[in-house]
Formats: sequence, structure tokens, C-alpha cells
Amino acid sequence: TGIEKQCEALNWQQAVTLTDRVDYLSNLSNNLVYALAVEKLIGDIEIPPKAQWMRVLLVELQRINSHLVWLGTHALDIGAMSMLFYCFRDREDVLKLFEMFSGQRMMTSYIRIGGLALEPPRGWQQRVKKFIDTFPSRIDEYENLLEHNPIWLGRTQGVGFISVDDMLASGVTGPMLRAAGVKWDIRKDEPYSSYDQLDFEVATRTGNDVYARYQ
Repeated sequence: TGIEKQCEALNWQQAVTLTDRVDYLSNLSNNLVYALAVEKLIGDIEIPPKAQWMRVLLVELQRINSHLVWLGTHALDIGAMSMLFYCFRDREDVLKLFEMFSGQRMMTSYIRIGGLALEPPRGWQQRVKKFIDTFPSRIDEYENLLEHNPIWLGRTQGVGFISVDDMLASGVTGPMLRAAGVKWDIRKDEPYSSYDQLDFEVATRTGNDVYARYQ
């Protein structure tokens, strides 16, 4: 869509809205990577700790949103149709949180150079906590629906193998690399924002197929 070319005619703050549109499922992540790049270029910006933590919270909610769309549509594409409805039910809760913070469900432009666009809204802690408390049980539902589904298993297990050497040579990262047993997560190995203050396990599998990437 010519986003890079459009940015040439805008100032740094104006370009934020275009980063939303690079990937509509990860707009906050794109806001963040752009803000971090500009802040690094400027060199003397200090981001308030609260804004750092809020950035991480929001991009992790965004990650869940993106994964839900992947899981629901991927299952739909290979014949496990009901998963789409479960995933989009829970994605709706995340979109409502984004709307609460920014006034927009998707193209939020909420992470800005220097911090955030707005002060977090009243009551956000309770709303986010409700989602966090509920979501693990939703994952159990997904597993119950898929892990005994012969269509899902037949079309994901043993499918899509690629060697670790080929992945490394091609710059592949993320779930594909971790599903091949490589314990690499940029949030842990080259932390940014406040990820260096968070303790979490990097999930890996060794199946190196579509099913392992799903897990």
C-alpha cells in the first residue's frame, strides 16, 4: 500500500497512524517497534516506567488477539469450523479492551513516540484482570476441541517440516523456530521495553511440524 513512501512526506508523529496498517492484527506491536526506533534515533528520550509496562501489557494482549485469529481461521481452512466461533468470541473481549483504552477496536495508534497517546482509562485494571483470569480456561476449551479432532490431527501432524539449518539461513524466528526445539524468543534474548524485568518460560516443542507450531 505504499506505506514507506507515504512516510517520506510525513513527520515522525504523523507516521504513527500508518504503522497501524502494516499488519491490522498487530497494530500495537507495529506502533511499538516504530516508536522504539524513533526514540533510539532521538537518543535522549526517557520513557516513564508506567508507559513501559503499559506498552508491554498492550502488545501482549495484541499477541493473543493475533494468535486467536490465526488459530480460528487456520482451523476453519482445514475443516475444524467450530474453532472459529470460539476464537472470535474471545478475541472480541480483547478488542473491547483496546476500545476502552483508545476509542478504537483495531487501528488504535495508542503507542506513541515518547510513551502513550492517552492516560489509561479508569477501571482498566479490573477489565484486564477479568480477561486474564478467564482466558486460561478458554485455552483448555480449544485443546478439547482440537486435540481429539481427527481432521485437525491428520492435517497438522507430520506436515510442514523444514530443517533448523534452513530456517536459520532464511531468518525464520518465532513459533516456527521454537517448534523445532530452538529456545529463542526476542523478548527474552534481546529484551526491549520492560521485558527484561519479566520472568517467563520460552515455550518450545521438538515436532517441527504444523502441530508443534500450534502447541
